[in-house]
Amino acid sequence: MNKKLRIGIIFTTALVAIITAFSFSPIAQDQAYHAFSDSRAFFGISNFGNVVSNLPFTIFGLMGLVFLFNKESDKSQFSIHGEQFLWKIFFFGVTLVGLGSGYYHLNPENSTLVWDRLPMTIVFMSFLPLMIMERIDGNAGLVLFPLLLAVGIGSVFYWDYTESLGEGDLRLYALVQFLSLLLILLMFWLFPAKFTGMKYLGFTLGWYAIAKLLEHFDKAIFDLLWNLLSGHTLKHIAASIGAYTILLYMKKRCILGELA
Repeated sequence: MNKKLRIGIIFTTALVAIITAFSFSPIAQDQAYHAFSDSRAFFGISNFGNVVSNLPFTIFGLMGLVFLFNKESDKSQFSIHGEQFLWKIFFFGVTLVGLGSGYYHLNPENSTLVWDRLPMTIVFMSFLPLMIMERIDGNAGLVLFPLLLAVGIGSVFYWDYTESLGEGDLRLYALVQFLSLLLILLMFWLFPAKFTGMKYLGFTLGWYAIAKLLEHFDKAIFDLLWNLLSGHTLKHIAASIGAYTILLYMKKRCILGELA
């Protein structure tokens, strides 16, 4: 299969997903989402478990930034122009996820959820062009990044604005999160890897799936664990481990055929 055809599959998939998503009616934020099973306060911090479980995001994000900004770190694995810049944006986003999600969980409601979702769009919309750079074309990923970031951030403000009008619409934000994941999986399938370490990205996908399951079964897990930890608290930990495995990928990968 030639490269143009493979790129065509990616483009067509994105177009079909966008058309399909907007063929449905607007999706408002379910207010029951804010009612997490563990709302206990400790040390004067409301919703303590869901707040402090975001700390690993900030720790792992800072670890990535320290590595990238440390002039003495071995950066021989960076062979694509501009990728270090995008990795810095990615780990900056991971750092903000911990802060934004922690802030949201202090007082869960739509207005604070904005600051939870904004950093996540930075993560999604920097990782997608990074994978485009690695799998398809380095310049394309760098050129697309500003547009993708604008769409990601705009999806959150668009949702917040539509909520203020009484007709919330999460469709664009859902596309930012789930279409980006689908396109990355397609790229993994259609285009060969330029680096070793794909197992770490596989671990990331696994931890992401686990995090979604833990989020879905928030109360059931809280009851199962004798009200010690909720599914949502564990979701934060699982998702942050996924971010850590991306950090391992970035640090340990080698250029195939040169350093492997």
